Amino acid sequence: MVDGTHRPARHGSEADAKATAQREAHDFGQLKLPAYLKGAARDAWKRYIEPAHWLDASREPSAVAFCELYQEMRRAPASFPASKHTQLRGYMADLGLTDTRQRQVAPKIERDEFFD
Repeated sequence: MVDGTHRPARHGSEADAKATAQREAHDFGQLKLPAYLKGAARDAWKRYIEPAHWLDASREPSAVAFCELYQEMRRAPASFPASKHTQLRGYMADLGLTDTRQRQVAPKIERDEFFD
C-alpha cells in the first residue's frame, strides 16, 4: 500500500493491513529462477527479474513468458514482429519493470577521509 493512502474506514486497521500483506508475501514465496531457462532467457532473468525485489512467486508465469520472448527477440531481432514487441512491453509493464516508482536508489554514502 502506498504511504498515506490507508483509510481505516475503507481498509480496516493498519496493523491488520500489514499482517495481510505479510501473510500474502509468505504464501507465494520468493520468485526463483526456473532450471529450464537457458541462454538469453536465463540472462534476461538475471538482468531484469532478479533485481526486481517486489516480485513474488505469483508473477512466475509472466516472468518466464517475458524471458522467453526476450530470448526470441535476441535470437532474430529482424524477424521479431511488432505484435510480439507489444506482448514483451505488456509483460514488462505487468512485472513493474517499466515503472520507475518501483526502483529504489541506493543511498549515497559520504565517506569521511579521517575515519574511513
